[in-house]
Order: sequence, then structure tokens, then C-alpha cells
Amino acid sequence: MMCRGLKAGACAALLLLLAGCQSTSQSAVNSPFRLETTHQAQGADQRIRFLVIHYTAEDFHNALTTLTDEHVSAHYLIPAKPPLEQGKPVAWQLVPEEMRAWHAGASGWRGRTNLNDTSVGIELENKGYSKHLLGKKFYPFPPAQIDLLANLSKEIVARYQIEPRNVVAHSDIAPQRKDDPGPLFPWQEMAQRGIGAWPDAGIVQARLAGRDPQQPVDQAQLLALLKQYGYTVTDDMTQAQQRRVIAAFQMHFRQSDYRGNADAQTQAIVQALLQQFPDKND
Repeated sequence: MMCRGLKAGACAALLLLLAGCQSTSQSAVNSPFRLETTHQAQGADQRIRFLVIHYTAEDFHNALTTLTDEHVSAHYLIPAKPPLEQGKPVAWQLVPEEMRAWHAGASGWRGRTNLNDTSVGIELENKGYSKHLLGKKFYPFPPAQIDLLANLSKEIVARYQIEPRNVVAHSDIAPQRKDDPGPLFPWQEMAQRGIGAWPDAGIVQARLAGRDPQQPVDQAQLLALLKQYGYTVTDDMTQAQQRRVIAAFQMHFRQSDYRGNADAQTQAIVQALLQQFPDKND
């Protein structure tokens, strides 16, 4: 017998290997053509270029139902309180990374549109916001949830060599209709852990050049800088739409004030980011 003299485990491994070879061989024999694969093109790269962070705006069980139906999906869903299995926190993978998930919708970033085709989407269980007389009240993210997100995101960023500028909020890529993950999401902490971009305080101060942070600046010039960084800015935008773009940037990088005002501090921050993370061929 083929396995005579081999231990049971080694025999099983050998049989599996031979079965795989036989299956491949039979597939090649039965195919009406043959593929020559010894010459691989250098002009190729990863399909995935972006990592998009969302919040669910509903509880975990409802979000799981929503994200597993036929209308919307995400690659990952992380509970507010991740359960532990053998001491490890658990995230839900709903779509394999190599497949497209329907999480971004109408979107744009750095000249690309329809980011579902080129991104991984992660949903965080979070209530989002509630409306009050003074505006929207956003809800924070528990430390255990952010720790799990950071560990998962770090692997994704490394796997696809995602640039810091391409780790984005849903509100960054769809500022006219989305607020998630909101101004309480810890972007600075994520950047400190190697995920995404964050402005260097010293460079921001240098760019501010002694101006009052609230000093108004030319809105068109600010929007041109935001477009250079990645945001979708068009000539036919209304004033309200322009302010939405500025507010989306501020929710990400100046979370203490995201009213959408074109001011000196916002300008200094985007200038710092463009200096720290220069554009690359995308």
C-alpha cells in the first residue's frame, strides 16, 4: 500500500496532496485550452487601495441583519463590546476581502469614484447621533472596540500597502450625505498605531504662521487644497455643499470645531497633511 510505513497523519497529508495534484491534472487535461503562466506582467498592483470606516447607526443584531441582506454589505462588522473566544476578541467577516462589498455607495476620493470596487469597508456598532436643539449629539466608541479595529485595520493596511491618505471616513468619500464615523472617532489614536494620516502639530503651527486659528480664509482656495488632498469638489457646488466638504474634513482632522467654516487653522491642517503625505501616482 502507498501509506505502508507511514504514520496515520503523514499518510493523510500525502493522500490529500496527491488528490489535489490529480484534481489539478484532470482539470488541465479536461480544459479546452492551456494557460501559460511563466511570464507575469510587472504592470499590475493591488485592487484594494482604500480602507473605509463606518458606524452602523443601529445595534449589533439589527446591523448584522442589514449587512447580510441583498441591499447593503460590508467586509467586517465589529461589535461595541467584542466577545472573547479563547481570550481573543471577535470581529465578524461578512464579505471576503477579495470580493466587492456594497458599503460606500456613491463616493469619490482622489479622483476615483465608486469606491466599492477598490476598498475594504469596516462597520462599527455605534448609535451614530441623536438630534438636539443645539445640533447632533454623537456617541463615543468603546476602547475594546477601537483596539480590535486597530489590530484588524493594521493587517489590512499592511496586506494591501494602503497609503495613510487612503484610510478614510465614510463622510470623507460621501460628505454630502454621510457623517460616519463622526467627530468622536479616534483618528489620532489610529494614526499613532500606524493606520491613516494625522497632522503634525509643529507643521500646523508653522503653516498657521501666527494667525488667529479662527481667522477667515478664502473658501475657494481652501476647497482647492481639500480637493488636492482627496475630497470631491466641483464647480457647481452650492454654498451648503461646500461647507459640507469642509465640515467632513474638520470632523476627521479638527474635531473640536466642525461647523464648516473656512478658517486659518483648517487651512494650516490640510497644508500640513499635504506636506507630510505628498501625492503618489494612484
